[in-house]
Amino acid sequence: MDFDMDFDFQPYIIGETLVVRPLSEDDFDGLYQAASDPLVWAGHPAKDRHLKEVFIPYFDTLHEAGATVVVLEKSTGKIIGCSRYYVAPTPGQEISIGYTFLGRAYWGGTVNAELKSLMMGHVFKFRPDVWFHIDPTNIRSQKATAKLGAVNMGEEELDLGNGAARWMCFRLLKSDWEVREDT
Repeated sequence: MDFDMDFDFQPYIIGETLVVRPLSEDDFDGLYQAASDPLVWAGHPAKDRHLKEVFIPYFDTLHEAGATVVVLEKSTGKIIGCSRYYVAPTPGQEISIGYTFLGRAYWGGTVNAELKSLMMGHVFKFRPDVWFHIDPTNIRSQKATAKLGAVNMGEEELDLGNGAARWMCFRLLKSDWEVREDT
């Protein structure tokens, strides 16, 4: 897809409690530490991704994509998860955020909201909307995305890099996000 903008797919962003920075090869051990808990993947289609032999090719894919960011706890510098920007293969869904996972100790609080706020703030400098594509069986991600104010726009058959599959497509408008941020 041809962009008439300079969108940085691997920004360095500092938040209140998090740092988001480009993924590097040296991040494998820290990211695997966050991913090695089987419960991180329990509600995910790739339920065995906590196994090192399954995580290695996933990490390689994230690294090769050139658009993955790691999430660090600001106070300790510990890697607690990752996320990724990508271009969706559907016209009108240019910049998307996905492939996000966080260590279980960071669930249920404000970490995901801060992470997505930082990432969406970056997108909204360039685009009026951001998209999220979620496997229909991943209820936890659907709920977290809805909490952000994103609206389910329906399901589509998309190839997001691992072959065609059914994805729920959520959209969040910059104007809707700004209204939520002001309240």
